[in-house]
Parts: sequence; structure tokens; C-alpha cells
Amino acid sequence: MAKEDRGFASMDRAKQREIASKGGKAAHQKGTAHEWTSEEARDAGRKGGIASHQRRREQMGGGASNEADDNQSTGSSDESTRNSASSGSMRGSSVD
Repeated sequence: MAKEDRGFASMDRAKQREIASKGGKAAHQKGTAHEWTSEEARDAGRKGGIASHQRRREQMGGGASNEADDNQSTGSSDESTRNSASSGSMRGSSVD
């Protein structure tokens, strides 16, 4: 058996999904599965969005920094950004 024919990554996507699903169901039945809080989910989504946009900028050749990248790299909070967005002063969006 060739080295590249072994392991989870060499399986087709349907087989990987089937195995992962069984593992998730077993963990929930056992009571050891991670259950996301709304705050954890929000943070994960924000980080994924930042990574996605950063990756797209790098592919397009634009290396310009933006406010989200600056906040993430310095470890400062997004609270001022969230507060301005919740008060209706969202930049670059139009309300119909």
C-alpha cells in the first residue's frame, strides 16, 4: 500500500463526512461533545471572516491593512466597531 493511499485525507469526501458524523454523534451521546456558546460561535465566525477576506486580498495582490487586521494583530477589542455598527452607522452599506 502506497503511503498516499492511507489515512483520512486520502478518502473521498463522502466517506470522510460519514466517519466524522459518527464521531460527532458518539461524542454527544457520551456527553463529551463541545457545545458552542453564542459568544464562542460569534468569535469563530468573526475570525473566519477575517481570515477569508485576508486570504482573498493576498490572492488579489492587495496587501493593504484594514481596521480588523490591526485590531487582531494588536489584540485590541472590536467593541468600538461593534458599537458603531449597532447604532446604525455602518460604512459602505445602503438601506433600502
